[in-house]
Amino acid sequence: MRHLTPAAVLACLALAACATPRQADVRLPGAFEAPAAPPATAVALDRWWTAFGDPELTTLIEQALVANPDARSAAARLAEVRAQRTGALVQFLPQGGLRAQARQTETDQLSGTRINIPGFSTSGRSEAYSADFNVSWEVDLFGRAFAARRTVNAEVAAARFEYEGARAALAAQVADAWFQARGLAIQLADARESARIQRSLYDLAVRRAQAGIAATSEPDRISGDLAQSEARAASLEAELQVQRRTLLILTGRIVEPTANISAPPNVGQAPPVPSAIPSELLARRPDVREAQARVAAAAGRQDVAALAFFPTFTLTPGLGWSKTVQPGFSSETQSWSIGGGVTQPLLSIPRLLAELKAQNARTEQAVIAYEKAVQTAFAEAEGALVRLDADRRGAALLTDGEARAARAYEASRIGYGRGLTDLQTTLGAEQAWRATRAQLTAAQVQSLRRTVQAYKALGGGWQAQNYPTQAPAR
Repeated sequence: MRHLTPAAVLACLALAACATPRQADVRLPGAFEAPAAPPATAVALDRWWTAFGDPELTTLIEQALVANPDARSAAARLAEVRAQRTGALVQFLPQGGLRAQARQTETDQLSGTRINIPGFSTSGRSEAYSADFNVSWEVDLFGRAFAARRTVNAEVAAARFEYEGARAALAAQVADAWFQARGLAIQLADARESARIQRSLYDLAVRRAQAGIAATSEPDRISGDLAQSEARAASLEAELQVQRRTLLILTGRIVEPTANISAPPNVGQAPPVPSAIPSELLARRPDVREAQARVAAAAGRQDVAALAFFPTFTLTPGLGWSKTVQPGFSSETQSWSIGGGVTQPLLSIPRLLAELKAQNARTEQAVIAYEKAVQTAFAEAEGALVRLDADRRGAALLTDGEARAARAYEASRIGYGRGLTDLQTTLGAEQAWRATRAQLTAAQVQSLRRTVQAYKALGGGWQAQNYPTQAPAR
């Protein structure tokens, strides 16, 4: 013990130099600056996609959560971390194994005097058997096992939150792709309707030209717009097919034809987003909880690095058995032993100090990453809510504007048929209606996509009750 005293003093000094993780600054405003959302207590955030009332969307997301490569890869990663946790904890249990061996020797003396006395023979057969069971067990007097347990438990929690974050992102990706497909279907229907309207105008212009009440150039003027609408419809058909294939890939149905995805040409009504406060992001967002768990894991590794300065005590009990058989002689022995050892790092202390400082720096990085995750979560949530409110107000304004533009075009078309309105005015009214209708469609689709972003930003897509809050790092 007299020789261990200086080393123990060095170990205590190292522990004193070990800085505990600082408290992360996760302060957030008391409320979002976005307009207050209506209450939607019936919406379960872990299955937010059901709030859209779209059975096809629900089916697509559920299929993706099972068959998508990203979801399966995240599940495999979680299984890997759980297995590593078991391996990290088992090493603190007694280690050892059973060893057995047998040997048979045949000796034939070719010349000289043969000797054959009990216990010694120059020829004949001899046999030797032995077995032993040796155990090595580190006696944990300083809490290395507890520090390792805290570390691996935090790593499993981080992997679990990473898994749920991947599922939440996948669900949002599928919903976004689905609404894009429906938006393309609406645009395609609008392009076909525009082509039909322009074809009707073309026929009317032909009849007016034949009757001599309009210039013969008017049908040619309309035919240019008709060709553009038909070309746009062909382009939208291709884009819709590509989007359908994207959905099939996301859901793991790549071998199926794109016709199996039926995207109806309507958007429906976006559901209300539940009202929330910023502090709820700390408990609901998987990426925030993952960053918090990684701080706990880094703090555990910091403890393990500090405990490396303390001596290691090892017990080595063992059992043995051996048997020897020779001509005229045999013997059998049994034995047991118990031993112990102690290892105190001395010359490796500079290296251990460097590793401890590096781990302190990694812990600080984990704390900073946690703070950044909280700030990012708040920015995403507030940004999504603010933009969603603007999108919904814009869609409401465009709905009224589209109805007025449609009435204006219908009046111009009737006037053109009666000779009261010229072609240029009629085409202008038709183009204004088409532009407003396209803006309305884009605004409606954007509102749905923004709703998906808002649900994702608020932490939707995982079951928070399954993952209790992590204990403090220290």
